Amino acid sequence: MEKAPRFILATEFYPPDSSTTATYLGAIAHAIALDMKTVVLSGTPGSGSPPATCKGMPDVVEIANWKPPKHALARRLIASSALAMRLFWAVYRRARPGDVVMSVTSPFTLPYAITLAARLRRARTALLIYDLYPEALVAAGVARQTSLVARALRLANGWLFRSLDAILVIGRDVPPLLLRYPGVNADNIHFVPNWTLLPISFRAPDAGHHLRRDHPSQFLAGLCGNLGFTHAARTVFEAARLLRHENSIHFVLSGWGVGWTELKSLQAAENLENVTLLEPVPEDQLAEFLAAADAWIIPYRRNVAGVSIPSRLYNFLAVGRAVIVGTEANSEAGLAVAEEDIGWVVPPEDPARLAKAISEAAADRAATLERGRQAAVAALKYTEQASTLRYRDIVRRLGEDDG
Repeated sequence: MEKAPRFILATEFYPPDSSTTATYLGAIAHAIALDMKTVVLSGTPGSGSPPATCKGMPDVVEIANWKPPKHALARRLIASSALAMRLFWAVYRRARPGDVVMSVTSPFTLPYAITLAARLRRARTALLIYDLYPEALVAAGVARQTSLVARALRLANGWLFRSLDAILVIGRDVPPLLLRYPGVNADNIHFVPNWTLLPISFRAPDAGHHLRRDHPSQFLAGLCGNLGFTHAARTVFEAARLLRHENSIHFVLSGWGVGWTELKSLQAAENLENVTLLEPVPEDQLAEFLAAADAWIIPYRRNVAGVSIPSRLYNFLAVGRAVIVGTEANSEAGLAVAEEDIGWVVPPEDPARLAKAISEAAADRAATLERGRQAAVAALKYTEQASTLRYRDIVRRLGEDDG
């Protein structure tokens, strides 16, 4: 008797890892486990579990993984390559013809190894794209378009994207980049947006929150989250400098990553009175913190359309806040903000245009608040149920395909 196809997810990040990627992948695996046997091959310490005894629970197999510190780039490359090889062997040992094997793009070495193992076992292949290389490296200024690394990655991508049965993207700005590769089938590309990780509810600005007590009459423009290589944190600081004499506007900046380090250095040197720096708040205080600001800023670098994940956008929508995003108009974040009329889209790395948008938002607080109400309504489109149902449908159809 032919065995039913299984879903195999190969990933470095999985609960109990607290990253956004792990949270999303955990929800996806649990949703797909409702339809078919699901096995997660995880590089996260402590993620392993006994074999599931009931439907709806994935089996999680922990794969040994060495995690050097973030600043040790050479060691991190060695570690990610070693993990890719271990996961290659884990998939090769377990996958059967007809199974659906999915990987993610972090670390960047993983998709090539997992897709090769799955094809050798005649399993169906899927890739969830969170970061697109070498485009992310080029946008971050780490590599040049014509560098050996960029050319090698494009060559590898040509094989990878043609080999996949399904490519899942979280932004509508990604397919045009994928279709530049010869032989990629547009029908294999599926858009499934991320979802908000906070309860959806418009929250009026809380005058009792300590941020508003410190600045009771001012318009609070906020920045928070991971400020990585694809984000232009300095642009926000430069906008604050341009608005330093506007007593009605105050900036609340928080986060982590290279951009956060840059912001702390800039503020230490200039000590702008209209800027407050805050360390990230605990997860259970995030909704209250986001609701304290009048509008939130997402500053991208140039040429990151299709490259950078707009995940934080959905949490801003969930609490009902207008968004000011510095990005190309065709990026997923730019498209969502413009389509729903929930904020402002300004050119990336343009402090003057960003400062003007913040001034407009502060000048008509009633209109900005209304945009926030519309944001909470728009957030209802980005729910876990809606997205995971889409993942279930795509994977189920792959498992039923005999092609």
